[in-house]
Amino acid sequence: MPKEFSRGQRVAEQVRRELAELIRLEVKDPRVGFITLTDVEITPDYAHAKIFVTSLTGQEGLAEILRGLRRASSFLRRELGKRIRIHTLPELHFVYDPSVETGNRISALIDKAIEADRHRADETDDPSGDGDAGGAETDSPR
Repeated sequence: MPKEFSRGQRVAEQVRRELAELIRLEVKDPRVGFITLTDVEITPDYAHAKIFVTSLTGQEGLAEILRGLRRASSFLRRELGKRIRIHTLPELHFVYDPSVETGNRISALIDKAIEADRHRADETDDPSGDGDAGGAETDSPR
Protein backbone atom coordinates (compact mmCIF):
# COMPACT_ATOMS: atom_id res chain seq x y z
CA MET A 1 0.00 0.00 0.00
CA PRO A 2 1.57 3.35 -1.05
CA LYS A 3 2.07 6.18 1.41
CA GLU A 4 -0.68 8.76 1.36
CA PHE A 5 1.61 11.73 1.98
CA SER A 6 5.35 12.03 1.69
CA ARG A 7 7.42 13.50 4.48
CA GLY A 8 7.92 16.66 2.42
CA GLN A 9 4.17 17.15 2.11
CA ARG A 10 3.68 16.67 5.85
CA VAL A 11 6.46 19.16 6.62
CA ALA A 12 4.98 21.67 4.15
CA GLU A 13 1.55 21.37 5.79
CA GLN A 14 3.07 21.83 9.25
CA VAL A 15 4.97 24.90 8.02
CA ARG A 16 1.73 26.31 6.59
CA ARG A 17 -0.17 25.79 9.86
CA GLU A 18 2.57 27.25 12.03
CA LEU A 19 3.17 30.25 9.75
CA ALA A 20 -0.56 31.01 9.63
CA GLU A 21 -0.68 31.07 13.42
CA LEU A 22 2.49 33.14 13.70
CA ILE A 23 1.27 35.71 11.18
CA ARG A 24 -2.11 35.93 12.88
CA LEU A 25 -0.81 36.24 16.43
CA GLU A 26 2.77 37.53 16.35
CA VAL A 27 3.33 39.74 13.30
CA LYS A 28 2.48 43.32 14.23
CA ASP A 29 3.00 44.85 10.77
CA PRO A 30 -0.33 46.42 9.69
CA ARG A 31 0.48 45.70 6.04
CA VAL A 32 0.18 41.97 6.72
CA GLY A 33 -3.48 41.91 7.75
CA PHE A 34 -6.25 39.84 6.18
CA ILE A 35 -4.17 37.28 4.30
CA THR A 36 -4.60 33.55 3.90
CA LEU A 37 -1.85 31.03 3.31
CA THR A 38 -3.14 28.77 0.55
CA ASP A 39 -0.20 26.43 0.03
CA VAL A 40 3.45 25.79 0.84
CA GLU A 41 5.92 24.08 -1.49
CA ILE A 42 9.23 22.95 -0.02
CA THR A 43 12.25 21.92 -2.05
CA PRO A 44 13.40 18.31 -1.49
CA ASP A 45 16.44 19.51 0.50
CA TYR A 46 14.22 21.77 2.70
CA ALA A 47 16.39 24.77 1.83
CA HIS A 48 13.56 26.89 0.39
CA ALA A 49 9.85 27.16 1.01
CA LYS A 50 7.53 28.95 -1.39
CA ILE A 51 4.54 30.23 0.59
CA PHE A 52 1.47 31.09 -1.49
CA VAL A 53 -0.69 33.84 -0.03
CA THR A 54 -3.96 35.41 -1.02
CA SER A 55 -5.51 38.58 0.33
CA LEU A 56 -9.11 39.29 1.24
CA THR A 57 -8.68 42.64 -0.51
CA GLY A 58 -7.65 40.98 -3.78
CA GLN A 59 -4.71 42.53 -5.56
CA GLU A 60 -5.31 45.90 -3.91
CA GLY A 61 -2.25 46.72 -1.79
CA LEU A 62 -0.55 43.49 -2.81
CA ALA A 63 2.91 45.04 -3.12
CA GLU A 64 2.69 46.37 0.44
CA ILE A 65 1.51 43.02 1.80
CA LEU A 66 4.38 41.16 0.14
CA ARG A 67 6.85 43.81 1.33
CA GLY A 68 5.58 43.36 4.90
CA LEU A 69 5.86 39.58 4.66
CA ARG A 70 9.40 39.79 3.28
CA ARG A 71 10.34 42.14 6.11
CA ALA A 72 8.92 39.72 8.68
CA SER A 73 10.42 36.61 7.04
CA SER A 74 13.53 36.42 9.25
CA PHE A 75 11.36 36.72 12.39
CA LEU A 76 8.96 34.11 11.03
CA ARG A 77 11.80 31.76 10.14
CA ARG A 78 13.33 32.09 13.62
CA GLU A 79 9.98 31.45 15.33
CA LEU A 80 9.27 28.57 12.97
CA GLY A 81 12.58 27.02 14.04
CA LYS A 82 11.39 27.06 17.65
CA ARG A 83 8.16 25.27 16.71
CA ILE A 84 9.30 22.75 14.10
CA ARG A 85 12.32 20.53 14.59
CA ILE A 86 13.87 19.79 11.21
CA HIS A 87 17.52 19.66 10.22
CA THR A 88 17.38 22.49 7.69
CA LEU A 89 15.01 25.36 8.26
CA PRO A 90 13.82 26.64 4.88
CA GLU A 91 14.27 30.15 3.60
CA LEU A 92 10.80 31.68 3.19
CA HIS A 93 9.68 33.09 -0.16
CA PHE A 94 6.22 34.67 -0.28
CA VAL A 95 4.29 34.55 -3.57
CA TYR A 96 0.83 35.88 -4.39
CA ASP A 97 -1.67 33.14 -5.30
CA PRO A 98 -4.37 34.36 -7.70
CA SER A 99 -6.22 31.02 -7.74
CA VAL A 100 -8.95 32.16 -5.30
CA GLU A 101 -9.71 35.25 -7.39
CA THR A 102 -9.62 33.20 -10.58
CA GLY A 103 -11.95 30.62 -9.05
CA ASN A 104 -14.41 33.31 -7.95
CA ARG A 105 -14.33 34.91 -11.40
CA ILE A 106 -14.93 31.56 -13.14
CA SER A 107 -17.73 30.72 -10.71
CA ALA A 108 -19.41 34.07 -11.42
CA LEU A 109 -19.13 33.43 -15.18
CA ILE A 110 -20.67 29.98 -14.78
CA ASP A 111 -23.52 31.41 -12.69
CA LYS A 112 -24.10 34.08 -15.34
CA ALA A 113 -24.16 31.46 -18.13
CA ILE A 114 -26.61 29.28 -16.18
CA GLU A 115 -28.88 32.27 -15.59
CA ALA A 116 -28.75 33.21 -19.29
CA ASP A 117 -29.67 29.61 -20.24
CA ARG A 118 -32.60 29.65 -17.83
CA HIS A 119 -33.79 32.97 -19.20
CA ARG A 120 -33.51 31.68 -22.78
CA ALA A 121 -35.38 28.47 -21.86
CA ASP A 122 -38.15 30.51 -20.23
CA GLU A 123 -38.55 32.56 -23.39
CA THR A 124 -38.84 29.52 -25.68
CA ASP A 125 -41.18 27.60 -23.34
CA ASP A 126 -43.73 30.38 -22.94
CA PRO A 127 -46.46 28.76 -20.79
CA SER A 128 -49.00 31.60 -21.38
CA GLY A 129 -49.69 30.30 -24.87
CA ASP A 130 -50.08 33.75 -26.39
CA GLY A 131 -47.59 32.79 -29.09
CA ASP A 132 -45.20 35.65 -28.49
CA ALA A 133 -42.12 33.43 -28.35
CA GLY A 134 -40.40 34.94 -31.36
CA GLY A 135 -42.77 37.62 -32.54
CA ALA A 136 -42.91 36.02 -36.01
CA GLU A 137 -46.71 35.57 -36.11
CA THR A 138 -47.60 39.21 -35.65
CA ASP A 139 -44.98 40.67 -37.99
CA SER A 140 -45.32 38.30 -40.98
CA PRO A 141 -47.69 39.14 -43.87
CA ARG A 142 -50.42 36.60 -44.81
